[in-house]
Amino acid sequence: MRAYNCGTFSGETGAMYFKRMKTFWTGAALSGVLFLILFVLRLGFLEKNPADQFTIAISSESSLPEKDSWKNILQNGEKIGVSHSSLAKTPSGYLLQETLYLRINTMGMVQDISLNTTGKLHSDFSLAAFDFNISSGRFQFSAKGTVSDRVLTIVSQSSGSPRKDSIRLDQKLYLTTGIIDAVMASDLNESQVLTLFVFDPATMSQQPVDIRVIGREDIRIMGTSLSARKVSLSFKGATQLAWVGESGEILKEQGLLGISLEKTTRTDALFGLPVGSSQDLTQVASVSVNIPIENPESLDRLRIKIDGIQSSEVSLDGGRQTFRQNILTVVRESLPGLSAGPAEKGVNETLAEFLKPSLFIQSNDPKIKKLADSIVSADDPALIKARKLVDWINRNIEKRPVLSLPDALSTLENQVGDCNEHAMLLSALARAAGIPAKIEAGLVYLNGRFYYHAWNLLYLGEWITVDALFGQVPADVTHIRFSSGAQSLPLDIMGIIGNVKLEILPL
Repeated sequence: MRAYNCGTFSGETGAMYFKRMKTFWTGAALSGVLFLILFVLRLGFLEKNPADQFTIAISSESSLPEKDSWKNILQNGEKIGVSHSSLAKTPSGYLLQETLYLRINTMGMVQDISLNTTGKLHSDFSLAAFDFNISSGRFQFSAKGTVSDRVLTIVSQSSGSPRKDSIRLDQKLYLTTGIIDAVMASDLNESQVLTLFVFDPATMSQQPVDIRVIGREDIRIMGTSLSARKVSLSFKGATQLAWVGESGEILKEQGLLGISLEKTTRTDALFGLPVGSSQDLTQVASVSVNIPIENPESLDRLRIKIDGIQSSEVSLDGGRQTFRQNILTVVRESLPGLSAGPAEKGVNETLAEFLKPSLFIQSNDPKIKKLADSIVSADDPALIKARKLVDWINRNIEKRPVLSLPDALSTLENQVGDCNEHAMLLSALARAAGIPAKIEAGLVYLNGRFYYHAWNLLYLGEWITVDALFGQVPADVTHIRFSSGAQSLPLDIMGIIGNVKLEILPL
């Protein structure tokens, strides 16, 4: 049976489970807790009418009450985790601490994940320093950051030596939880939209998040009806809702895949209903189709009608994909001629960008470079290099879901991972071997449904779609690209989860 089962890989091309969206589902996508993807915020403000901009002053004289809050994390009413956050005053401002624990089911495999954050805030709630770590089984990631003279300095580590990055900032930075309190104190009304720019260390980029006060609403928390201000937070098309009480405390949050956080007591959080596993998030997020696809690897072309999303939200047109009037046509790439000569000795400036190492694609690490040199020969044509690298990863990396931030070096050292880890490692090895490499994200077909997935695009004289987890060069035409180029691509497709509708059309 063709099923993505990373723990029991049989060797058949495509016969394995995969997990995508990773902790972005359970962290940034649906809670106000500080997570790597929604790390720190750069403020900007504008109204619905862009011609009339306004400014909300967050003064150093403002004050927030100290807080200690516990929440149950629920999926469709079932408890799957616990969060604990506190805000304490210090001589220079505030100390924010947050711990998140979840039990996540991906592809039938239940795993525990914990996230811990400490943030030091100035008296005006802006960020002074943070310390973040995520732990899941053998995989761990940590990052520490400080802000000084409009420069954010981050030291991160997953495997190997720590990596240091510095980012010049245009404005002050704020943590997600603290800024919600500050927004409530600013009397943002229903006719205004607050736009914040999210900093993502994975791509060293900043993305806008829109905050809107919807209005007042009574909600029931711990058996009591409470009046709250309902707030929406929109990021890349995904919307999270938060209900904020009279004291400024977040009472409830609601996000993707039926997951929510609700205020509770410490006793109930720790000793109430036991924490069970979530529903299988891979299955919940998958997309059904009207007819089965027989032998996807034998197809040269696929036509699919896509509804439920705006084409501007994703990257559907370009390369082997053509998107016209809601009809997507995917054409299998042709390889003849690509293997005629040796690998390219040099690339232009645009391609050179995809040879550089990054936070999670450590192509300059000695272990990565040594492995690449042992797998391929310098005189190999680019296509032969790609096939050798894909074959090595497919044979040597255990296919199993991993709840952590994917990076190439951790994947190599632990010899385990799902589609995200496979794509990161192939990117690193390809770049180390002189092949420009990107990561793509979207959907892939399996057993009557389409599942969220990640794979690669390698430059072999032209860009070719490649899937190391499936062992495919080129990848089959059921790989539907929604986003391409960056390493934290789940951010780009968060907003379409649950909205995509597919209909397979005759050729």
